[in-house]
Amino acid sequence: MMAPRVVDGVRVYAIGDIHGRADLLDDVLLKIDADLAVYPGIRPIQIFLGDYVDRGPDSCGVLDRLIRRAQTHEVIFLKGNHELQFLEFLQNPAVLKEWRKYGGLDTLMSYGLTVPLNANAEQLASLAAQLADVMPVAHRDFLNRLEASFVCGDYYFVHAGVRPRVPLVFQRQEDLLWIRDEFLQSEDDFGKVVVHGHTPVPKPEFRHNRINIDTGAYATGKLTCLILEEDGRWFI
Repeated sequence: MMAPRVVDGVRVYAIGDIHGRADLLDDVLLKIDADLAVYPGIRPIQIFLGDYVDRGPDSCGVLDRLIRRAQTHEVIFLKGNHELQFLEFLQNPAVLKEWRKYGGLDTLMSYGLTVPLNANAEQLASLAAQLADVMPVAHRDFLNRLEASFVCGDYYFVHAGVRPRVPLVFQRQEDLLWIRDEFLQSEDDFGKVVVHGHTPVPKPEFRHNRINIDTGAYATGKLTCLILEEDGRWFI
């Protein structure tokens, strides 16, 4: 059986869940740039697997850095479930009662907002309006343009995973952003090797059908970058 490969002439840098850790993102980007300086002849594609916001202290700064990165590099930004909740808050402020359990308050504070304790419906609406006022247009555009998945050669990049026994072209966004156990426990051949995050693991997890590179950056201080070129796999 042949080893999975990316498209010839391409080197993929896949970066796991950042979760507001702008400091770790800065470090990874510097290492990618140093790596690129040594191998100038390749076509590098940087793929970010979603969950840029929440939990960590600087979600606003993370989005600033990613937007700047796109101005000078070929990048693919995938959507995570946390970005979905972020956007939903702007439309339906009541979701903060749920979003706060997953680090939403950290995101709001990174934009300089103060969140009242036990906020009522009026206060939540005011908070969403304040966020809309202070949030750069570029940030909202960035969040609205996020992709659900990306394919390169024999690899399928997505935030959370895929629904087993459903062809990749028929996957639902809900599964791509949220699925866990059915995907993680599956031994099925998904048609391509799925590179994903969403479920933190102590170190990158390699299976015959998937690779998990979410190493819990916000809590562990470890932001993982997987490099794929031809049939090789390694880390910075």
